[in-house]
Amino acid sequence: MSHAEDERVRPTGMRSTAAHRRRAGLSIQSTVLVMLLAVSVTSNVLVGVIGYVNATDSLRDAAFQRLIEVRDSRTREVERLFSTIERTVVVHSRGQSVIDATEAFSAAVEQLEQPDQAALDDAQLGSLFRYYDEVFGPALSAATGSTADAAAFVPTSAAARYLQVHYTAPHTDVASAIAVDDAGDGSDWSAVHAQYHDYFRSMTELLDYEDVLLIDARGIVVYSAYKGVDLGTDVLTGPYRFTTLAAAYGEAVGGNLLGEVTLTDFDTYPPSLNLPAGWAVTPIGRDGEIIGAMAVELPIDRVSAVMTAGGDWSQGGLGDTGEAYLVGVDSLMRSPSRLLIENPDAFATAALAAGTPREVLDLSVARSTTLGLQPVRTAAADDALAGRSGTMIAPNYLGRETLAAYGPAEVPGVDWVVIAEIDSAEAFAPVTEFTRNLVVSSAVLALVVSVLSLLLARIFVSPLRRLAKAAQRIAAGESGVTVDAGSNDELRQVSAAFNDMSRSLQVKAELLDEQRAESERLLRALMPEPVIRRYRDGDQTIAEDHADVSVMYADIVGFEAFSRDRGSEATLETLNELVRQFDEAGAPFGVEHVRTTTKGYLASCGLTVPRIDNARRMVDYAIELTRIVDRFSAQWGVPLALRAGVDLGEASSGLVGRAHMVYDLWGDAVNLAFRLQAERTESGIFVTERVATALPATVRLVEAGLIATAQGEQRVWRVDMEHSG
Repeated sequence: MSHAEDERVRPTGMRSTAAHRRRAGLSIQSTVLVMLLAVSVTSNVLVGVIGYVNATDSLRDAAFQRLIEVRDSRTREVERLFSTIERTVVVHSRGQSVIDATEAFSAAVEQLEQPDQAALDDAQLGSLFRYYDEVFGPALSAATGSTADAAAFVPTSAAARYLQVHYTAPHTDVASAIAVDDAGDGSDWSAVHAQYHDYFRSMTELLDYEDVLLIDARGIVVYSAYKGVDLGTDVLTGPYRFTTLAAAYGEAVGGNLLGEVTLTDFDTYPPSLNLPAGWAVTPIGRDGEIIGAMAVELPIDRVSAVMTAGGDWSQGGLGDTGEAYLVGVDSLMRSPSRLLIENPDAFATAALAAGTPREVLDLSVARSTTLGLQPVRTAAADDALAGRSGTMIAPNYLGRETLAAYGPAEVPGVDWVVIAEIDSAEAFAPVTEFTRNLVVSSAVLALVVSVLSLLLARIFVSPLRRLAKAAQRIAAGESGVTVDAGSNDELRQVSAAFNDMSRSLQVKAELLDEQRAESERLLRALMPEPVIRRYRDGDQTIAEDHADVSVMYADIVGFEAFSRDRGSEATLETLNELVRQFDEAGAPFGVEHVRTTTKGYLASCGLTVPRIDNARRMVDYAIELTRIVDRFSAQWGVPLALRAGVDLGEASSGLVGRAHMVYDLWGDAVNLAFRLQAERTESGIFVTERVATALPATVRLVEAGLIATAQGEQRVWRVDMEHSG
């Protein structure tokens, strides 16, 4: 029974006694039957219209929700892929093999630059020029669709020519080039290559990288896994100085930060026959000095596999016509088109009709990809590139009307957006089927309408159904559910009791949410995020050892005398204000507050986020705390000063206690930092020999005596803040 019919039945049951007398004993069932016969046609039409509208809306909403899920899923996978690449590149670049290989290859290339070390005869030079004229040049021309001047790419340095004669020119495909361990020329570079190439070859093949390059501090490509035409060239002054590789190398090395990765968008790269190439570049260093960089050519196939769900779009929730793809800031695709992969001829026809230039279309079909070629100048792409997320029904890049969900992808260094779409015809196909079925069912309904009168007794239980559905909604987690009280006294009482219960549950749920938020705030105030996660996971014993952290134990000299004549509440309020300023000052330096008592303030640097310059950060932070205390002293007119001890070394952290837990830090570094300030009577910043060694020359230190430790006496230094930069 439809909702419209239900609304027409209930008033009949509410009519007065006088109305019943006028009916002369006509039964309710007979009345309903007459009514249904009179309104059946009208109700069918109304139901049809409402059903069509609701079905269309429901299908649209369901399709949009599915597309949003696909968009968010692909976005997360792309972001996770690049995050994994960044971490992997950093791990490899910090490995001893990569560091040693960079130095060895760089030294070997420098040796080849000597006039007597890289001599080539006429036959060898001829083979190099023939390679560019007969292999590389024609391949580049075919890939770009225009004539390429191969002579412009021939290397000019002796080392580059030597390496390409022995490792590049002999091969016409990358598979054979990467398979060679030693060209047998007897050079030092070949010996180094034989030693390290298998390591980089395994990295390249196992992680699906397009190539792996080592670039020394001068900007010279001293190693390439695939031995392309960029081997031995100078990325800063050579023929590829205007590529994204050169820009990424300059940014990575210029930043002078080990462990940082510079990502680039896909762009044409001549050594890859002008196919799009993206790079992940990270500095390589030894003892804190940058000696070069490792450049990884991003795995295009892995990005494409993420966006195409491995070629299984239907199982990925995109039906027969849906797809998800990436678009760059230049409004060009960064992943392949589904139609191009499944039906190149249909793609060519549709793309040409949508205004794609013929030369772009020919390259897309020849390369079997739209990456960096197919323009996507649609409303969805424009909105996404403007930083907005949403859904819409609009033509796509092939001119087809689609339902689209779009949004930006958070990948550092690149401005990409993700668009998930499906043809409107496929999304709304069930509506046509629904309409046809509705016409048939309406005809059948007119014939059986009289039989429905026998089932009208069910109407009287509809309030109970509403109660049951409302209870199901509450069980599913919905709050604030209420039901119509109805007209029957007993049902009205039940409905009112149910509504009271629902409101009570809603209030309790809101209170629980508030308590949960307060608990979250307290946890974040008491311990770092990694410890919170382990605590939530149920770890009973949470402790961690740290090999290289800076620890500061600080005390405010004169605070006890200052607070002696003040009440406990005023003293605590003043101390809390100082601690708040200390905590706020720590964020820019990467310093983490551990614990505070009236006897001291304990902080660390490099605890949860390892930092190679944690000693300098901690001393700078201690200097800032001195300024805070000086300002406070001047504000209150009291003689307050900071006395701090700083040590560098091993420490342990974790949760102490069961019923009353506290996050604490302990170990030799903590103990020595405490002793540095506790055993001093004067104010100042006192550091151990280990800290003094790790500080730059701009921090001026003054000897402040000796301190006895388990390893013997150590010198103590005091920071001269007047002469420190």
